Amino acid sequence: MSNLAQTTSAPWRFGVLFSRTGFMSVIEETQFQGTQLAIEEVNGAGGVCGRELIPVAYDPGSDSAAYGHYAKRLMVEDQVSTIFGCYTSSSRKAVLPVVERLNGLLWYPTLYEGFEASPNVIYTGASPNQNSLALCRYLMDTFGTRFYLVGSDYIYPRESNRVMRELLKANGGSMVGERYVNVRARWQDFLPIIQDIKRVRPDVIFSTVVGEGTVFLYQAYANVGLDPKQMPIASLTTTEAEIAAMGFDVGEGHITAASYFQGVEGSANNAFVQRFKKRFGADVSTNMCAEASYFQLHLFAKALEQVNTLDTEVLRSMVFGTSFDAPQGAVTVNPMSGHTDLWTRIGRANRSGQFDVISQSKEPVHADPFLIGYGRATQTGSVQ
Repeated sequence: MSNLAQTTSAPWRFGVLFSRTGFMSVIEETQFQGTQLAIEEVNGAGGVCGRELIPVAYDPGSDSAAYGHYAKRLMVEDQVSTIFGCYTSSSRKAVLPVVERLNGLLWYPTLYEGFEASPNVIYTGASPNQNSLALCRYLMDTFGTRFYLVGSDYIYPRESNRVMRELLKANGGSMVGERYVNVRARWQDFLPIIQDIKRVRPDVIFSTVVGEGTVFLYQAYANVGLDPKQMPIASLTTTEAEIAAMGFDVGEGHITAASYFQGVEGSANNAFVQRFKKRFGADVSTNMCAEASYFQLHLFAKALEQVNTLDTEVLRSMVFGTSFDAPQGAVTVNPMSGHTDLWTRIGRANRSGQFDVISQSKEPVHADPFLIGYGRATQTGSVQ
């Protein structure tokens, strides 16, 4: 492949796997858009080594098993070796054995539970040391130590809540409730949970609900008149996309920890937001998942320009250590783990459906997916 790369003008082909239908499309559609915008920018600037980027895209329809099926089709039938995609950890876990067995490279642009490292994955979303630690500390300092955990019932929420339980235990907090709903939960599934929350009166509700369920949880909360100033829902998974779907008034006052919000200051982000809205509509917001999908494609193009081959071994070695001036700030793929050094921010949703940044790290936070350097104390880190 690398020999051919020197002489051909054929386009670079790679896979894209995001759900544009089904219960996860509320967020994955924006990841598809972030990828699409970056592809168009690279091609508009002449491609990579004079060759156009051509995505081979499939819609897994929010079905985790379909991700594995399409990943295999991409690598075997379509003969692509690099894939951009996946939001849920269950979809990533479905793709992982395929790219490992066939030696492909999955670029994964979603925050996740950590405690994984594969030579066949580049992780560009936050791991727990880049969001959970700072969020736990902020919530305990600001609202209190009694947490109620609500999650969708799959790998990420259960593992993320395990980390949160350990953080609470190590720092004098307590968990006063833990409930899970099906990933395809409807609005009525949240009613008994909200009633239980009203009875228990925690200081904070920590949500790892994803997709449409997020909308139903926040709406159920608003419908019974609970007050985010007193007892907010705090989340790692609620972005501008879910806030728009639930209603700005419903989301107002609730809290999210993320590496990126549309409201991040800086010329790189201002330009990104402007291009995104021009391409997809003035009423469409960017978010952390769209932003990671966008910058990872640019990181890929930057590395590909250097090696001029899609050979996984050669490309991966160039990707490690590569930096890019992303909308969130400078990011670097950490060669120690294949995860990305990202910024840590905490935002509170406002009446306009955006997040006011209430704290942020002074510099990118090194990826530590196994929480090796942290023990379980929230006092570590550089959030101001």
